[in-house]
Amino acid sequence: MMRKLVFSLIYLFSNLVMAIEEPTFTISDQEASFEIRQYEPMIIAEVIVAGTRDEASNKGFRMIADFIFGNNEASSKESQKIAMTAPVTIEPEKIAMTAPVTTDQASDKGWRVQFVMPKQYTMETLPKPKNPLVHIKEVTGKRYAVMKFSGFNNQEKIENNTQQLREWIEVKRLHAIGQPQLARYNPPWTLPPWRRNEILIEIAP
Repeated sequence: MMRKLVFSLIYLFSNLVMAIEEPTFTISDQEASFEIRQYEPMIIAEVIVAGTRDEASNKGFRMIADFIFGNNEASSKESQKIAMTAPVTIEPEKIAMTAPVTTDQASDKGWRVQFVMPKQYTMETLPKPKNPLVHIKEVTGKRYAVMKFSGFNNQEKIENNTQQLREWIEVKRLHAIGQPQLARYNPPWTLPPWRRNEILIEIAP
């Protein structure tokens, strides 16, 4: 089982090295490492998991990769492999507490991990995940402020870049309406100078 998972991850990450499909967007403003992007509607597969960012990212990645590699059911009632796209995104998400809830309890912090599905699929033609924790949904076109950066995406770097993006949004007199998302485009063995990362924050149209 572990050997199969390792080979699956190697295959998946190998695809990431190649020129693979990414979401379609147009750029309306660009300044140094910052951009304003208008994304077209897309279909995503997502899971919501608890833990630290790295724990949630690894767990969520494996769950959706399992769906992509064939733990699904197509209209033909057979499983189907789905092509990998980039990036893989993760953003904070609140997870509802189970009852009872006392006054000193707060909602546990979780993470929403998402893969964009290839454009060839519609909600009707995309294979359905067999894992009930993997959800498929259609997302309308959205507008994002984006900051691009390379290297490792450790906690300090993510926080610093997120703060820089928030300050740029204020300078541009834009209105942030979403949580920061971390988008990663490369496999873990990619050397830091060639790693492509982004922070995205949804902004009002």
